[in-house]
Amino acid sequence: MSNTVARGFHHAGIRVFDYEKTLKFYKEVLGLKEVLSWGEGDKRIAILEFADGSCIEVFAGGTDEHKPKGAWLHIAIATDNCDEAIAAVRAAGMEIIKEPSDSTIKTRVARHAFCKGPDGELIEFFEQK
Repeated sequence: MSNTVARGFHHAGIRVFDYEKTLKFYKEVLGLKEVLSWGEGDKRIAILEFADGSCIEVFAGGTDEHKPKGAWLHIAIATDNCDEAIAAVRAAGMEIIKEPSDSTIKTRVARHAFCKGPDGELIEFFEQK
């Protein structure tokens, strides 16, 4: 019998220092769609949706005290073309941490790369081969 309690990934939340810059990056560079937003000032929140329906929840009002302990290491974004994804974030001025490369773990082959997002968050682009 399989476990049906957790049926998939829905969203990840990130509290950011520069709310507008972060929204612009995820919407204009990566193509996410803003499906919901609410609040004012440092209490603004937006839900940004990927093509597959999974989301990123962006919270305004980030400060050093909001940086969580034991946070996720990175978020991996599925892409059909890792090289194009890195070219897009490079053109947007984001810092590239790891250039695209192929990896094989047992029988699984993937191409992946890392960049920093507008608020310093670590983003992996993952192309399943």
